[in-house]
Amino acid sequence: MEVEIGDTRSSVSTFARQLTDELIFNLPTTTISSGASIVIATDSMMLRGRTATSVTRKREEDRIVWVLLCKLGRFQDKKVGPNIPQAPRSHGEHRTSFSYGRRGRRMELFQELKASNENFVRETKPIIQNATRDVYAALSPKTMIVSDLGCSSGPNTLLFVSNVINTIADLCCKSGEGDPVELQFFLNDLTGNDFNQLFRSLEEFKRSGTSEQKGQTKPSYYVSGTPGSYYNRLFPRQSVHLFHSSYCLQWRSQVPEGLEAWSSEAQLNEDNIYIARTTPPFVVKRYQEQFHMDFSLFLKLRHEELVSGGQMVLIFPGRKDEDVYNGDLNKLFGLVVRSLQSLVDKGLVEKEKLESFNLPVYGPSVAEVKEVVMQSHMFNMNHIKLFEANWDPCDDSEGDDVQDSARSGVNVAKCIRSVLKTLIACHFGETIVDALFTEFARLVAKHLEEEKTKYAIIVVSLKKI
Repeated sequence: MEVEIGDTRSSVSTFARQLTDELIFNLPTTTISSGASIVIATDSMMLRGRTATSVTRKREEDRIVWVLLCKLGRFQDKKVGPNIPQAPRSHGEHRTSFSYGRRGRRMELFQELKASNENFVRETKPIIQNATRDVYAALSPKTMIVSDLGCSSGPNTLLFVSNVINTIADLCCKSGEGDPVELQFFLNDLTGNDFNQLFRSLEEFKRSGTSEQKGQTKPSYYVSGTPGSYYNRLFPRQSVHLFHSSYCLQWRSQVPEGLEAWSSEAQLNEDNIYIARTTPPFVVKRYQEQFHMDFSLFLKLRHEELVSGGQMVLIFPGRKDEDVYNGDLNKLFGLVVRSLQSLVDKGLVEKEKLESFNLPVYGPSVAEVKEVVMQSHMFNMNHIKLFEANWDPCDDSEGDDVQDSARSGVNVAKCIRSVLKTLIACHFGETIVDALFTEFARLVAKHLEEEKTKYAIIVVSLKKI
């Protein structure tokens, strides 16, 4: 149910102006689109793109979601604000996925980055289209099976779905086939993922006609959820034509062995939660071995599930420097640990708690990715490249200057909070979360004043041998 707030356009405008700065970066996940069914946006209601076109209120399962359409031209077709954090759940999964599953493997930071950064679309869309075309041309399947691994619960996985649908529609239109291919999408994430929200987004996606291109008839498509860890088998042998995964494979199946919080060796990475300049070399080696083991397992499982000639497009944060101590994630998580250390100084966090906390994350270099793929002898590498994206998901600029470092600090902090909140709360307790990310926002703002740091994103396209 939707209700419009305000009786006249002027009252809506006034209300929107008052709330814009306060709410625009605090909104739950939504996609703003001129055709989306959740948006009341007609030509007569538009305010020339200056302020809100409408404010709607939607209640679903006791959740109240505010949708503030601010500066329509800027935010149209973009995701605004982090996902609503979910409480950790016990999934009863295989041990290889239990650690990051229970602690809340959150993709919201990277999902926001994907949705809002135009550079992401420019760099990745052609690669996805090429893989889709190659599979279709080489295999000519009557039913094409496609899976998005680590889809999360926001609407952004539907950007990928839309891309595939439109690519196939274009191919069918050009070939003039009378019996076009049908598409079956499987959207995968852990059992704790909010699939209900995902399929609500799907219904709005269908009603909005996002997947349709002018003058084309879209192929029939069907979408199903596939809960489970992608570090386990998910599909029957030789059943999938195309795999896609975006901003997920930086997460390890577990904290490297020996660095778990309960381990006597957990404090070996003292005062760090990831790899830093003071991290001992043998701890770095354990992170690298965990990446090698996880990525090798991932390739083996997907090789079993892909049909002969099937393809994968994998997109994930890495590092542009071969020096493992000099990755962009190192800098980001270095600011998180400085924020935690400030709470230790204030007596809000026990030092022993900080020393036993390590993240199940690793950002590889392009060379490391190539090495694992080549050693697997399972895939040909069609394409691999690295591009960069700003820390601030709302900053699409390509320059080296940050226009508003304080605002960017808040934006980055909100993203990282959505990623790490469950991990932090499980280890340190809920009470420190607000103080931690307030300090983190301050440190990020200060860092961005000195250096506009960016994520290094690796995109690789693979074909099954």
